Amino acid sequence: MLRASAMVACAGLLFASSGCIAGLVGALGQQIDRGKKLDVPAQYDGLEDKTCAVIVNADYATLVEHPQVVGNITANVAFRIHQYVKGATVLAPATVLDWQYRTPQWRALPYGEIAKELGVDRLVHIDLYEYRLNPTGNSYLWDGVAGANLGVVEADGLAPDEFVFSTNIVVKFPDKEGVGRESAQRTDIERGVLTLFVQRASWLFFEHIEDKYPNK
Repeated sequence: MLRASAMVACAGLLFASSGCIAGLVGALGQQIDRGKKLDVPAQYDGLEDKTCAVIVNADYATLVEHPQVVGNITANVAFRIHQYVKGATVLAPATVLDWQYRTPQWRALPYGEIAKELGVDRLVHIDLYEYRLNPTGNSYLWDGVAGANLGVVEADGLAPDEFVFSTNIVVKFPDKEGVGRESAQRTDIERGVLTLFVQRASWLFFEHIEDKYPNK
């Protein structure tokens, strides 16, 4: 027969083991939860079976410092809509960019007039109000940010000059502070910012899978 002290010791060990197991199970559960994916529906599904165009606006300073950014966003958002939105016919990005170049006053036109000029039912308008790769005044650190207001115009709707859907998009890359020039190349930061932005912008229009906790 076990002595009382031995029984107490065994009970203590059993309790400690149970606590460790519970802690391990809890940690595993949190890890599994962090790795979960979510099926997310489109926030705007009105591009299906419609003709549409993606047009991007940026201020003069952004166009000078990052001359490729408007073309990159236009082409990649348009491609993903074409690829994933059922029945969507997307106007070629080159056609849109050429029209913008030949129509310098296009920003002053009503949205419905832009859609009419481009000959589409839907206009995806992206106003890129912020785009940078470094903190303001510090070229030695990387801190990529892209921010835009995105709106959709229904040219065949009751209010063709107004957005029927609008939202704000802000992405940052890298996701940690203090990354210096010795740790990453400019092309890596730009690719990261653009990839995240295009993904977020295009996801608005079709069902997709997202991480439950994207920042974990």
